[in-house]
Amino acid sequence: MKSFKSLVCGTAMCAAGAAHAVDLEVTHWWTSGGEAAAVAEFAKAFNERTEHTWVDGAIAGSGGVARPIMISRITGGDPMGATQFNHGRQAEELVEAGLMLDLTDVAEAEGWRDIVHPVSLLDSCTIDGRVYCVPVNIHSWQWIWLSHAAFEEAGVPVPANWDEFVAAAPKLRESGIVPLAMGNQPWQASGAFGVITIALAGPEAWAAVSVDKDAEVAAGPVYAKVFEAAAAAREMRQGSNVQDWNQATNLVITGKAGGQIMGDWAQGEFQVANQMAGTDYSCLPGLGVNEIISTGGDAFYFPKQSDPEVEAAQKELASLMLSKEVQVAFNLKKGSLPVRGDVDLAAANDCMKKGLAILAQGNILPDANQTLSPDTLGQIEDLMTEFWADSSISAADAQERYADIIANAD
Repeated sequence: MKSFKSLVCGTAMCAAGAAHAVDLEVTHWWTSGGEAAAVAEFAKAFNERTEHTWVDGAIAGSGGVARPIMISRITGGDPMGATQFNHGRQAEELVEAGLMLDLTDVAEAEGWRDIVHPVSLLDSCTIDGRVYCVPVNIHSWQWIWLSHAAFEEAGVPVPANWDEFVAAAPKLRESGIVPLAMGNQPWQASGAFGVITIALAGPEAWAAVSVDKDAEVAAGPVYAKVFEAAAAAREMRQGSNVQDWNQATNLVITGKAGGQIMGDWAQGEFQVANQMAGTDYSCLPGLGVNEIISTGGDAFYFPKQSDPEVEAAQKELASLMLSKEVQVAFNLKKGSLPVRGDVDLAAANDCMKKGLAILAQGNILPDANQTLSPDTLGQIEDLMTEFWADSSISAADAQERYADIIANAD
């Protein structure tokens, strides 16, 4: 398929873009080793395949740290050329305020609706029939990563599911190994709870709560089991003593922790450490209980600019990010799945192949960012941060507060 630039060559926009190179600032929160290697593929392609220059605007921390900075710049009249958000509703108010570039002409020229799989990712970029972002990957939270060295040291087999992992925790602890690695960033606690929910309550119960906002299900016996499991996991994570998610991943890589509940972006860290899936570590989608993946991930939005030459460069970058070669190069480094279903991923490792197989079977759910508002997600994150940090909060008390949040969710 031709690029957007080739499709419109001969127009005033193409002529302007070819005549004047643009320095395009791109903000994102990809700063760990694996993330930096992945985003470098975007920068390399943009610098080599266009006349423009990628100006890297990495913001250290996490999405929770970076998003307020990005939003403040956009609303404050200092927009960047492109910025990362997660699939879903995070940029909804910015689009409604008329602050984001409409990419519909690019999407229609290149047939994005025919190549983005699942198409719900493009729907998350679409408001009132207009496309405002380019989805670049599928990231699923639904994984636990297990250190072979840790379980060998403890003298127990590598678990095949969550129950076996819980059963092995005492042996890990006796060997001086933290059973469950988890950093202290709030989103990690909230994300781990979501993974446990889908694995143990099941996709239907999760959808009833996170899609339909059914507070009765959230307050019921199925979710009671989830909160009890989360309370047990809270004890297993004691001793992690790290802040960032990739520091927790490193505990697994070095055999200091048995496992980590984390999205498939953790694969990038294992790759940087030259570890091999199936040999040095194992991955269990859906905690080995419900093999399913959520179709969250990352998308890039392009804040409106007054300069038509900048706008032309923005659309070139949007097109490039969805091109076949760039999709493969980026996602192999990132550990995520491509949003295109027509690319060759023969080089994918065992864990990525598991994800691809699940995606091909259609065993997918939307990500909570696609179903709940940022305000509701923030309330859940605050609750989970408190719950995971304070063992005096009972599972029952946390469940009651959670159900109240769902009852008032928007």
